[in-house]
Amino acid sequence: MEEKPKVVVSRTRQAVSTAKEFNFAESDIRAGKDSVASYRASAWSAFKKLSLPDTTLEAWRRTDIHNLPADKFKFAADGAFNDLPPVREDLLRPLIADQHGGQIVLLPGGVKVELDEKIAKKGVIFTDLKTAEEKHPELLAKMMGKTVNVEEGKFSALAGAFAQSGVVLYVPKGVTVDEPLHSVLWGPGTDIAHVSHILVLVEEGASVTYVHEAASPDLKGANSMHAGLVEIQVMQGASLKFVELQSWGRHVWNFSHERARVERGGNLDWIFGAIGSRITKNFSELDLAGEGAQGRMSGFYFTDGDQHL
Repeated sequence: MEEKPKVVVSRTRQAVSTAKEFNFAESDIRAGKDSVASYRASAWSAFKKLSLPDTTLEAWRRTDIHNLPADKFKFAADGAFNDLPPVREDLLRPLIADQHGGQIVLLPGGVKVELDEKIAKKGVIFTDLKTAEEKHPELLAKMMGKTVNVEEGKFSALAGAFAQSGVVLYVPKGVTVDEPLHSVLWGPGTDIAHVSHILVLVEEGASVTYVHEAASPDLKGANSMHAGLVEIQVMQGASLKFVELQSWGRHVWNFSHERARVERGGNLDWIFGAIGSRITKNFSELDLAGEGAQGRMSGFYFTDGDQHL
């Protein structure tokens, strides 16, 4: 009796090709001093080396971005916000009572910064990334790249190299900020790459509440992108409540790498809420780095239609 040939069936994930690549160039990187320049050079090197992820990667096997029109995206020029829809009024309302302790509005090609004088006199720094690069480069050396490695992926490298906007929050040792601080990243427009870097350092024994929101109008048939980094350090015995909300329009591809490190006896309450975007891929990690460090991550997601979070 003739033996039938054996048939071996194997199932492996097929790579989905990403034919398009970003057109960003080294000339698009904002110049910085000393450690900032070194950080961005490292990020640029990683960005050139790393490929866009596909579904063969374990971390991306449920998130297919082969339709991402990477070659179409461009950075907003200075003052671009003047020709785009203004930030929604409801995003600017005080969180409690009738005023903010401080508020930063990040716009395409612009920024608005407010900080209560009483808080500023305590040594608190709450400003936009570009201003911090000019006035506080020594502080940025303690913050940039301390919790998120730019080589973690294509999008972390992109955000590290090309961050056009961002927030720097520094609370000195032993200072308590009673009023919440608030920032809004407003991303109108089409084919725009909104790239942000949020940096928080709460020194020993200090305490603060910080709320960051990202939002945009909802544009049918369009595409835009956000790539961001969030780096948080809560030092010994310090306390931070961080609330992060996104209501991006349904045309926005949203990618972020976020990590918090809490030292001995520190406390972090991290709350995340998401209702927007076309696709959101968010890598979030909490590192309890010392004895007695406490951290809680909680959040909510509401999706419908073909949204993917």
